[in-house]
Amino acid sequence: MSRARPARRRLTRRSFIQRLSFLGGGVVLLGPLACKRSSEEPKPAKDPGPLGTTSGGRQTHTFSAFEFAVVAAATERILPKDEDPGALDADVPVYIDRILQTPSMQPMREDFMSGLAALEHRSQRMFQKGFASLTPAQQDELLTLFKDSPPRSGEAHFLELLTVLTLEGFLGDPSYGGNKGKVGWRLMGFDTVGTVAMAPPEGYDGPKCLRECGVHK
Repeated sequence: MSRARPARRRLTRRSFIQRLSFLGGGVVLLGPLACKRSSEEPKPAKDPGPLGTTSGGRQTHTFSAFEFAVVAAATERILPKDEDPGALDADVPVYIDRILQTPSMQPMREDFMSGLAALEHRSQRMFQKGFASLTPAQQDELLTLFKDSPPRSGEAHFLELLTVLTLEGFLGDPSYGGNKGKVGWRLMGFDTVGTVAMAPPEGYDGPKCLRECGVHK
């Protein structure tokens, strides 16, 4: 989510991500370090087939075209593009659309879809417009309301899921559908002599970390 930053000390995207990683906001991204490892391999997702098609012609499997537009707008407010790539540049909404098809993540998918519907409903009630049609400032206002909701509320839980999945899609293995062009790894410094690493940190498994760190109920 975009926040005002003092002109004399601008927080760069890399510093932002590193701070989240070390101070808890991105703990699920550091699975080998922060999560208990499991020998049980996750079952592959069963592709239900295309659910819809986005305005760009991309097929969706969890979201309708309308819902995908809302997710795209929301993730771009979590990681907006500035001098560095944002969530849309990394195909974060594509990652979320795909990862929520994993069978073991059905509880998370249900929570996320309920929260997404609540976000759109709140947008219509407050601004008489859909979330994807709001200005960035209005979108930030709505997301901040969700973030500041009571800790155990559905709104706060949705914002947590949205943030975690956005960071997963930005920093995870590109084979899951996000981190397009390995932009997240570049910003985290996973490179050698100017060549981007061709694999994530050893032992990294995004979906497994999401489950084992208890992100979903």
